[in-house]
Amino acid sequence: MKRYSMADKSIPITRVDLDDKEIALVRQTILSGWVAQGPRVREFERKFADCVGAEHAVAVSSCTTGLFLCLHLLGIGPGDEVIVPSYSFIATANAVVHCGATPVFVDIDPATYNIDPEKVSEAVGPGTTAIVPVHQVGQAADLDRIYEIARARKIPVIEDAACAIGTTYRGKPVGGDCRFAAFSFHPRKLITTGEGGMITTDDADIASRLRVLRQQGMSVSDLDRHRSDRVIFEQYPVVGYNFRMTDLQAALGVAQLDKLAGLLAERRRLAQRYTQVFQGSPNLMTPFVPEYSGHNFQSYLLRLAPSCPVGRNELMQKLLDRGIATRRGVMCAHLEPCYRNLGRKTDLKNSEAAAADTLVIPLFPGLSRDDQDRVSESILELTSRN
Repeated sequence: MKRYSMADKSIPITRVDLDDKEIALVRQTILSGWVAQGPRVREFERKFADCVGAEHAVAVSSCTTGLFLCLHLLGIGPGDEVIVPSYSFIATANAVVHCGATPVFVDIDPATYNIDPEKVSEAVGPGTTAIVPVHQVGQAADLDRIYEIARARKIPVIEDAACAIGTTYRGKPVGGDCRFAAFSFHPRKLITTGEGGMITTDDADIASRLRVLRQQGMSVSDLDRHRSDRVIFEQYPVVGYNFRMTDLQAALGVAQLDKLAGLLAERRRLAQRYTQVFQGSPNLMTPFVPEYSGHNFQSYLLRLAPSCPVGRNELMQKLLDRGIATRRGVMCAHLEPCYRNLGRKTDLKNSEAAAADTLVIPLFPGLSRDDQDRVSESILELTSRN
């Protein structure tokens, strides 16, 4: 079977797994004449809900818009505070600011790189209206403790599951048993629709309201009007947004979901092989996976130990010079120029240290043994030099 991907002699940070199955399903969708949000989106929603064990799934244009809609649905706005990790892609904090609320940045557990529940508890104040834990790079957050804190204070939780497709928490899929979780289908995630996202929820009313909000506040979808045997005029009971997913994107998603189990197994196999190679080095720190987390290894996050003779940025450049792509591990939103005067900062020493010392290395289904050896051998050589 022919595999379609970007041709490059170097080793990329990731490569999208697309083949004839995706092409055939997208072609069918094009020939159907329905390319906007329609029957394929509904199919993708049903399949995704079944995949994670959720009651409802609502497709949206991105994980960011999904997070925004969840916050908006809760009525969060100016004067409200939302607890988030700074050590996350900037979209987490952006969704809060787009609602007019204030992000409260709290620190991470230095072992898991996820938001520290004890720091969350300390940061809760009279203005706290939501907590947004992130399942960072596919590592499940400590949900039991986070929800315990949230229930005691009657604060809603919105799980940022952008990277967590296929991740499990205590043996159950992330996003399957909660009021709000938002996923991403960006090409660096386990499955992709190019761009796009999904919200899962166990509440039928929430799902219904989200579907109205994502399509300009329209009371009846285009698909339902098209399929009706009588004339229907839609109404607009609320001011909504254009956060829809197209059927072309959903066709990709349907085909990709059928591959998820294989993609997940391959990522875990590759990650285990990296760990076996790196764990003997005194200059490298491999990912720690707590017993409650079924890590999907959306990314392999490698950390340089204090003893490492080369800095993170220098290592990344030397690897790039050898044709090996890397990325910084995870950013700290509070250090970016746009957030210097936004949000409330707590003590973020663990976040800042992790942001300075971590990097993401190539890991994707289809990464050959030779290429993986080239990556690991280069890293071991460069980090062992005096």
